[in-house]
Amino acid sequence: MKTVAEVGLVGYPNAGKSTLLSQLSAARPKVAAYPFTTLHPQVGTVIFDDFHRTRVADIPGLLKGAHEGVGLGHDFLRHIERTHFLLFVLDMAGTDGRKPADDYLSLREELRLYNPDLAERPYAIVANKMDDPASKKNLAAFKRKIKEPVLAISAALGEGVEDVKDLLFGRLFPGETRRVY
Repeated sequence: MKTVAEVGLVGYPNAGKSTLLSQLSAARPKVAAYPFTTLHPQVGTVIFDDFHRTRVADIPGLLKGAHEGVGLGHDFLRHIERTHFLLFVLDMAGTDGRKPADDYLSLREELRLYNPDLAERPYAIVANKMDDPASKKNLAAFKRKIKEPVLAISAALGEGVEDVKDLLFGRLFPGETRRVY
């Protein structure tokens, strides 16, 4: 009974995890332009169709050193352990001068250092804030460095949210058909 949600939204503070959760579900987490708006996981139910649904948890933002307890890291990492699939939400705008590829590698390393099993969890990568002018350049640099599939969205504008739902459905219900009415 350790599961809090099937999917965990993982990222740095202000990556847009709460905004994405509010677009995917009826959950209404607090959304603001300052770090650590989310201090406790917020859980929403994504309804795919009449027969398929899943719970998604907005995990509070992680910081470098989270595995050592930085920024309430242990508390936040424990919540990630209670999910089965990870959705890395990255701020592709590079807010605060951060590089999205470095953020992603740092998040992966924090998970590995805290619990090596977390590094083996199935996951996908979402490049958020694609409405920002800097995002296209940052996404190109990210793809050159990381070389993994990435889904580009703008949660704030609702762009790409259906693509995220399709990705989640395919990963959580392989071989089944989503009935969109």
